[in-house]
Amino acid sequence: MATQRTAVNPVTWSVDMGFNQGEVVSGQTRTLYLSGQTAMNADGKPEHDGDMAAQLALSIDNVEAVLAEAGMSLANLVRLNVYTTDVDVLFRHYGVLAARLGAAGVAPTTTMLGVTRLAIPGQLVELEGTAVA
Repeated sequence: MATQRTAVNPVTWSVDMGFNQGEVVSGQTRTLYLSGQTAMNADGKPEHDGDMAAQLALSIDNVEAVLAEAGMSLANLVRLNVYTTDVDVLFRHYGVLAARLGAAGVAPTTTMLGVTRLAIPGQLVELEGTAVA
């Protein structure tokens, strides 16, 4: 059975920001829960200290790598949690994330949280999610 997604938006302002208020997913055969992905290179070293846009781009690359390893893509993402140490700076660069999601034709449910710090010093943003296929 093919996966079917139905957006649930009792209000529509969020769609312009690239996310749905809710999604009903039916017929999925596999669910992938993604651990938080940050701007770490393949050797586990942090990259782009202090550069929110570059960290966000690499974090998305790392999300895509996990998805690809599971035979999925951003199009399978149904939930995305965004953790940041600076919400104001993240909003200035949010287009980096929104463009990648838009190009994949997906608007996953999303929560953004400002946190005191992330696990790795110098990291500004972390993405975790849920994907279905």
